[in-house]
Amino acid sequence: MSTQDGVYLFCAIREKAPKKFGTVILNERKSGVYTIHFNNVAMVASNVSGEVLPARNNLMAHQQIISEVMKQYSVIPMSFGNVFHSKNDVLLIMEHLNEEFEKLFTHLKNKMEVGLKVIPKKEWIEQEMTKDPLLNEWKSKQNDQVNFYEQIYLGEQAQNFILHLEKKVSTEIFEALLELAEAGKQNKTIPGKTLLNAAFLVDTAHEAAFDNKVNELYEIWKEKAEFKYSGPWPAYNFVNIRLRIEGKL
Repeated sequence: MSTQDGVYLFCAIREKAPKKFGTVILNERKSGVYTIHFNNVAMVASNVSGEVLPARNNLMAHQQIISEVMKQYSVIPMSFGNVFHSKNDVLLIMEHLNEEFEKLFTHLKNKMEVGLKVIPKKEWIEQEMTKDPLLNEWKSKQNDQVNFYEQIYLGEQAQNFILHLEKKVSTEIFEALLELAEAGKQNKTIPGKTLLNAAFLVDTAHEAAFDNKVNELYEIWKEKAEFKYSGPWPAYNFVNIRLRIEGKL
C-alpha cells in the first residue's frame, strides 16, 4: 500500500467560513478535520497517509466524523475511502460538481435518513406455512421422502411464499411509511430472514409523526416480526455522486 500523503473526504456542507471538527484517527494516524471551500460549499476533510482500507477503526472514524458534522449541518455524505492527492484535486472536483451539490443541498435541507428492517419471527413464518397445503405437507415429510424434482418444485413454492410475505410487508409497512417521507428506498433482503430492508428520507418537521407511525405499525406487527429502526443517518441511500473526473484525477 502506498504511503503517499493525501486528502480524505468525509462529507460536503454549505459553509463559507473555515471550520474545524476536532481530530480523527485514520490508518492509525491522528490528523485534524478541516474544511476546503469552493463558492458556498465546503468539503470536510483530513490529511491521511496512504490508501484508507475498510478496517473497522477506519469505518467507525468515517461515520463518527459525519455524525459530528450532522449536529450542526445538513450534509452530503461521501462514500468511505475517497482519498485525493492534494487540496487542488479536491477543488477541481468541487468545481466540477458545484451545480450538483447545490441541487442536493436544496433537496436534503432539514432532511435525515432513517432505516427500518422487518425481521419475521420463526413462529409466525411456520404458522403462515401451515396455511399452504403443499408447504405444510413438505414440512411434515422427511427429506428422504421427497425426490429431486419434488424438491425443485417445492423450493419454488417456498420462494413464492417468501415473496408473497415480502409483498405484504411492502404494502402494509413500506408504503404506509412512504406517505410520511420525502423519499424511500427498498434495499436487498435476505430471503426468509429479512422481509424489509428500507431507508427513508424524512423531513425533520415530520420526524415525530414518522416515529409515531413506526410505533403504530409495530403494535400491529409485533406478534409477527421484529422491527429494527435506526437513525438518523447521513442520506447515503439518496445521494449518488461520482468523485472522479476521468482523465483529470
